[in-house]
Amino acid sequence: QVQLVESGGGAVQAGGSLRLSCVVSGTLASMNGVAWYVQKPGKEREWVATVASGGATNYADSVRDRSHIYRDNAKNTVYLQMSSLKPEDTAVYYCTTEIRGRRFWGQGTQVTVSS
Repeated sequence: QVQLVESGGGAVQAGGSLRLSCVVSGTLASMNGVAWYVQKPGKEREWVATVASGGATNYADSVRDRSHIYRDNAKNTVYLQMSSLKPEDTAVYYCTTEIRGRRFWGQGTQVTVSS
């Protein structure tokens, strides 16, 4: 009923930039808050940023001041613009939203940052 599809990941050098996209589909309802999480092998999925339905944002300390989360409601898309990427940012990036008390996840997009 609700699908999220991430894209925009890839391989970049340290210091580079990427813009990740999360397209929400399968519902005619307005988007609720959408969050980005990262997951590394053997680690729990970890929250990095959230944009609320009205546009308010919040960031984890690890990405604050070098990431920008924003949304285009007309396109049902949430973006995560990242700059000054570090090797520690290497992970699978997932987007998620909660609708009527149920949480939905995308399939993830791989970000690899090399030294």
